[in-house]
Amino acid sequence: MSGFANKVVLVTGGSRGIGRGIVNAFLGKGAKVFACARNAPAALADATGARAEFIAADVRDPEQVRRLVDAVLEGEGRLDVLVNNAGGSPAADAATASPRFTEAIVRLNLLAPLLLSQTAYSALKASKGCIINIASVSGVRPSPGTVAYGAAKAGLLSATASLAQEWGPEVRVNAIIAGLIKTSDATVHEHYGGEQGLASIEGRLPARRMGAPEDIANACLYLASDAAAYVSGASLEVFGGGEPPSFLTFVEDALGG
Repeated sequence: MSGFANKVVLVTGGSRGIGRGIVNAFLGKGAKVFACARNAPAALADATGARAEFIAADVRDPEQVRRLVDAVLEGEGRLDVLVNNAGGSPAADAATASPRFTEAIVRLNLLAPLLLSQTAYSALKASKGCIINIASVSGVRPSPGTVAYGAAKAGLLSATASLAQEWGPEVRVNAIIAGLIKTSDATVHEHYGGEQGLASIEGRLPARRMGAPEDIANACLYLASDAAAYVSGASLEVFGGGEPPSFLTFVEDALGG
């Protein structure tokens, strides 16, 4: 997938984890990449030494989002690809989660991508560009412990399909349904129960491994490329075959397997 040498890409949440993987993938293909997050990373470069330009922004704030998009356009004069990657949620008990917490999770995972997309629409329309929303399996299956997050990601998938119809043919809009992704972030290891928990999970997945940021990044390269010129409104599942039904584990345990 070539053809990114003259393209301008904006990745939210681009300083670490999946976002950083996406940034590096586009840098590796020669794109001009802008990464945003609330705090600047130590460095933003891929293996070739190409560097992304970092812009600090809270994507939940309309004024900061406007300044973010304006900075990209002032710097390069165009925007071709918007990757709405910023998101996430800590675990929370649905019965006791505060209204403020729930609102914050929905703002980050649903309202912020809508705000970014709306703000960038004119520039993307001018370049015949595309939007890629990073969603989650939590949006297509039960998400106990992260109810607001799952609901927000489900809403993001719905918004993806609606925007693709409303903004076609000028702007393509797609989503990636990310499965269980293993990054170098210590909180990820803790969330999955450390090395022992990770090994147990990976042993039960069809691919026998969790996903890596590069897996999501490669899907982004495809969706942003000319090879996906007729792909819009899609939700691309990148989860290595999915998660086996829990009842199979119960049966295996009952049989002593």
